Amino acid sequence: MKPTFPFACLGLLLCWSASSPEIRAAASPSTVIAAAGAAEPKTAIRNTRPIAAFPAVRTAAPDSGLLTATWETRWARDGESSPYDFGVYHFRRSFDLAARPETFVINITADNRYRLFVNGTPACWGSARGDLRSWYYETVDIAPLLHAGRNTLAVQVWNGGELKPQAQESFMSGLLVQGNTEAESAVNTPGEWKVFRNEAIAPTPVSYVGFFEQIDGSRYPWGWEQPGYDDSSWHAVRAEGEGIPFGHSIYGGYQRALVPRQIPLMEETPLRIPQIRRSEGLARVSDFISGCDPLQIPARTTCSILLDQTFLTNAYPELILSGGKGATVRLAYGEALFDSHKQKGNRNEIDGRTIELTHYDIVRPDGAEGRLYRPVWFRTYRYIQLDITTAGDPLTIEDLYGRFTGYPFTERGSFSCDDPGLAKIWEVGWRTARLCAMETYFDCPYYEQLQYVGDTRIQALISLYVSGDDRLMRQAIRAFDLSRSPEGITASRYPNLQMQYIPPFSLYWINMVHDYWMHRDDEAFVRQFLPGIRSVLEWYVGQIDPATGMLRSRMPHWSFVDWVRAWWVPERPGCPPEGEKAGSSIITLNLSSAMRDGAELLARFGDRAGAARYDSIGRQLAATTYEQCWDEQRGMLHDYIGSPTFSQHANIMGILTDAIPAEQQQEVFNRIDSDTTISQATFYYRFYLTRALKKTGLADRYSTMLQPWYDMIDMGLSTFAENPEPTRSDCHAWSSSPNYDFLATILGVEPDAPGFASVRIEPHPGHLNRISGVVPHPQGDIRVELRRTQPGNRNSGGRNSTVSGHGGLRGEVTLPGTLTGRFVWNGREIALSPGLNNINI
Repeated sequence: MKPTFPFACLGLLLCWSASSPEIRAAASPSTVIAAAGAAEPKTAIRNTRPIAAFPAVRTAAPDSGLLTATWETRWARDGESSPYDFGVYHFRRSFDLAARPETFVINITADNRYRLFVNGTPACWGSARGDLRSWYYETVDIAPLLHAGRNTLAVQVWNGGELKPQAQESFMSGLLVQGNTEAESAVNTPGEWKVFRNEAIAPTPVSYVGFFEQIDGSRYPWGWEQPGYDDSSWHAVRAEGEGIPFGHSIYGGYQRALVPRQIPLMEETPLRIPQIRRSEGLARVSDFISGCDPLQIPARTTCSILLDQTFLTNAYPELILSGGKGATVRLAYGEALFDSHKQKGNRNEIDGRTIELTHYDIVRPDGAEGRLYRPVWFRTYRYIQLDITTAGDPLTIEDLYGRFTGYPFTERGSFSCDDPGLAKIWEVGWRTARLCAMETYFDCPYYEQLQYVGDTRIQALISLYVSGDDRLMRQAIRAFDLSRSPEGITASRYPNLQMQYIPPFSLYWINMVHDYWMHRDDEAFVRQFLPGIRSVLEWYVGQIDPATGMLRSRMPHWSFVDWVRAWWVPERPGCPPEGEKAGSSIITLNLSSAMRDGAELLARFGDRAGAARYDSIGRQLAATTYEQCWDEQRGMLHDYIGSPTFSQHANIMGILTDAIPAEQQQEVFNRIDSDTTISQATFYYRFYLTRALKKTGLADRYSTMLQPWYDMIDMGLSTFAENPEPTRSDCHAWSSSPNYDFLATILGVEPDAPGFASVRIEPHPGHLNRISGVVPHPQGDIRVELRRTQPGNRNSGGRNSTVSGHGGLRGEVTLPGTLTGRFVWNGREIALSPGLNNINI
């Protein structure tokens, strides 16, 4: 049955790749349970029907005049309903062309979101998420989708109203379309655009991510985006405010400052679901998920079917139904299943486990043939449970599949070695990083979809090392700068409807600007954040207690550091303990680190006085913290002055800031690595644990310190979790730091000068006998291939392995373009030249 193309709820697609790892996984042999109560799954090679791909649209540059003057267009909206409440709207504009144009460039945006169709074909979607001071618009060339004669642009716009996602800012519902030149002006809003409010979609609230949907197929305007649709009953749009670019308004309170999109359009890749894990209420379940064998559900039947993607993904589910008038179909989405004690356990196990009914859509078919239902926003799932009740008519499920979506990172970087376990960590880590990157970085795709500074610093480094794409990092740095409060610190997460401040995250923002400066030769971009860096540091200077020389106790806001179980108190979860005399030694030393990074940046851009001031304060903070918090008997730093507690965190920062003298650092690291009575770093803070490991000259241990990641894989996780079990989120990219450290620590590739003007390669293979990899660089790819001349010993699988001595090393290093550098091994240095360098030590 060929589906009717109109979607009940709409998302988007731009491009797809048949070589995607998700596609390869979906096409591999799968396990299918064909009937309820089957004792053992059967394995078979499945024939699957290909999922149609949508054509990719071409992005373009906005006309320069649109950057410097008020647009000719005005925002268009439905004048028959409140522009502030929940609503899904369809806009249409038909126009004639004498011939198919070579180019036809439009600038388009909407509030909250939109999806554009050109002559019935999905073209693009947005707007890229920002805030009212940076309201992004897309510039696309739609000429390939046009033809001579009558053409139709159709746009679905939706506003979540009070139920919009936590990360979604809004002024009011609206659509703005501006032709790039006079040649495209026929499609400018408001013009002859028409609008219809779709009452067939009702929202179901879901915390943070906004809403899920209840869709009444009998009320849906099927075919609304097609050129031949009769829109004579639709009404003309209402004009509401001009399109005004950022920085060019003469008015005091303009609604949205328009900014060209800074990032590419999102990927959307066809994705089949490979497994039916169980069913109830049906004598037989066909392999309908292959697209080749429709599932017939009799009238007056109640049934349930559990589907398994076999890995976590972000995708737009597309459900094609025929018949079934009066039926109800619920699609529930889960990262995992839960047992009777509300625990997840092994993610592969389904016996005695159920899906949590918190994230679900409901479809009520209209009874017609080949209806395709799709939500307006993507869903995150490993498991989908279909709960179906039919009325007097039978229902046919023609097909159900997804379209993976995310930021279109390309996996340019790579890592391989003679331990196959690390390859699995790389695979799972990169999937985690991809699911946590859309139009912003996400902390987690299932629960929040918010961009936090602490997460983003780690995610951005992973992006640079695996993809080489810095655009999302640039956008994040700018967003956090825009988030700064009147006090001077950045928001902890942004964009964000409800402001939240985690002062230590403002310090990580400074570290992140420094990271970018070290990896990219882009000083004009970095320079603009110097006022923000000064603002954050000055706020912190005001928090230093002159009586102790450390940060004062109980600073404003939420001083989160890590999800340490012992630090979980309802009013201040994740905050290290503080004393009456002074606050946390950890945060004081975080400030010392940010002071030094900030000072280095200020010095680079000519503010030598400011640089000297902050550098001096940073060093004094480190010295004072050591003086007041060092415990001679335990040989480590207290969590605060006179504290009975100790943590890895305080001593990690003590090492990284040189508060702990260099000659003591290795001994201290050994102590905090072996002493399990002190507070332990979770997945998030192990990123900083590894920085301390490298600084103390112990980085050869790194490859043997990955047991927590092996444990997650053994638990059936296909992405890395927020926390050790029990965890809320199964997908948190701060836990993907091995994808960075395999390249920056084991392979040892790091910038040796700002802008990655030179490279330092200091490998730390540890128990590995062969390592190789590729690290993207602005001039091309850095390639490293090394092997030991005296192989070491290790246990099977590389777990709990012993670290062999340095021994000899041979291999090749290839540097792109004019890049030079140095190779460091066992106290020796070799100068590296552009091109191929032979290594034999």
